[in-house]
Amino acid sequence: MSDSANRYADSTYFFEHERLDCYRLAADVARWLAEHPLDDKHLRDQATRAAQSIVLNIAEGQGRTGRSRTYHFRIALGSAAELCAALDLVALDTSDQQTKLRRVGMMLRIMAK
Repeated sequence: MSDSANRYADSTYFFEHERLDCYRLAADVARWLAEHPLDDKHLRDQATRAAQSIVLNIAEGQGRTGRSRTYHFRIALGSAAELCAALDLVALDTSDQQTKLRRVGMMLRIMAK
């Protein structure tokens, strides 16, 4: 079981989004970003907003139905692409985080249909 899965293992109640792999991966990337702040202030701010947007829109979308659900998943997908691109611009080794974001993107594409 991954660290993010262990985070929820002790709870007897789950929100639906907490069970989603894409949510857990997105939260992992957001936490990684918080621990590895980017040097460029503007890029750091943009990347942080995108990371938070992914996590929050997955959670909100999972709690909705119909077009609103699809809308939130599409916003999360766009934010995942934005963050992946932002990580292309930094000197850190971000390949593991970008791989996670691509997995999140694949899942969100299916969920947003």
